[in-house]
Amino acid sequence: MNEADFQRLKEVLSAPKKVAIVTHRNPDGDAYGSSLGLYWFLVKTGHEVTVVSPNDCPEFLKWLPGQDQIEIFEANKERGKKILHAAELVFTLDFNAFHRLGELMEPVMEEIKPVYVMIDHHQQPDDYADFSFVDSSMSSTSEMVYQFIERLGQEELIDKDIASCLYTGILTDTGSFRFPATTSATHRVVANLLDKGANNAVIYNRIHDVNTYNRMQLLGRALDNMVVLDRFHTAYITLSQNELNRYKFQRGDTEGFVNYALSIKNVMFAAIFIEDKKQKIIKISLRSVGEFSVNEFSRMHFNGGGHVNAAGGRSDLSLSETVKKFVDILPSLTNELTFSS
Repeated sequence: MNEADFQRLKEVLSAPKKVAIVTHRNPDGDAYGSSLGLYWFLVKTGHEVTVVSPNDCPEFLKWLPGQDQIEIFEANKERGKKILHAAELVFTLDFNAFHRLGELMEPVMEEIKPVYVMIDHHQQPDDYADFSFVDSSMSSTSEMVYQFIERLGQEELIDKDIASCLYTGILTDTGSFRFPATTSATHRVVANLLDKGANNAVIYNRIHDVNTYNRMQLLGRALDNMVVLDRFHTAYITLSQNELNRYKFQRGDTEGFVNYALSIKNVMFAAIFIEDKKQKIIKISLRSVGEFSVNEFSRMHFNGGGHVNAAGGRSDLSLSETVKKFVDILPSLTNELTFSS
C-alpha cells in the first residue's frame, strides 16, 4: 500500500465505523490469529467490530481471546448477512479471492458495497479491494497486521490479547519459525509480541500438544497410505472419507500431515488428498522445497493457490481419479522436480 492510499485509509479509520473482519473457510492459526488481533485493536480504537468466519475453527484454536465472539456464517446465515450488509468497512484477512469463502458466503461478499481492505500474503490477489496491503514475501498475515498497527503509530495499544493472537498466527504459518519466509524482521516482531505479553511456551503447547488417540491412529493410517515416487522426487498421502470416519475425524486433525511426506529424503514435492463427501470434493494440500511453485501448480491444475512452497486446492473428481490426474501430470514436470547439484 503506497503512502497516499495509507493516509486515505488512516482517515477512514479516524472516526468510529461498523467494521466486519472476514477470513477464509476452514480457518487456520493465521486466519484467526490475524483476525482476532486486528479485532481487539479496532475495538480499542473505538470501532464496532465483528469477525465473521465462513465455518468454525479446529479445537486447538478455541482458546484464542475473542474466539467465542466470532460469528460463524454457516451456523447462522441470516445473522451473518445482516452483519456484512451493515458493515461500512470490511477487512478481508489471509485470503485474496472471494471463492476462498465457500459457496454460502461468496455471493454475499460480491453483492455488498462496503469499503474493502485486504491484508494478505498470498500470491496473485483478485482486484476487489479499495485498499490492499499485500506482500507475498511476508511470513504471515499476522505479521502484516502487526506492521499495519505499527504503521498507524499505535503499537502502544498492543496488549497481551492482541500479542497472543498475532503470535499464534506467526507461529503456525511459519511452521514454528522454520519456513523460508521467516526473516530477521519476523523474529523482531515476535520479540516485541513477547514483550507485550504473549507467552510462547503456553501458546506452543496449546497449538501442538493436543493430540488425541484417534488423531494418532489417523496419522498412522495416513503414513501407511503414503506413496513415494522416487523418479519425480514426490510423495503423496490419501485419506478417504471412510478412513476419516473410522478414526472420528475432527476439523484440524490432518493439520501438518503433508509435511511428513515432504520430510522424506530426496522428496521435494508432497501432497495430501482428503476426501470430503459433505462438500463433494477432494481437499488438497501441497508442499515443496526449493523453487518448485506449488502455487502455480495448484492454480493450473487444482483450482487453488497459495505460496511458492505451500498451497491448497480442490478437485471435483473422485479420490482415485484425482490421484491419477496428479500422477499423470508429474512426467511433464521432470525437469522442474530435480534437485540442483
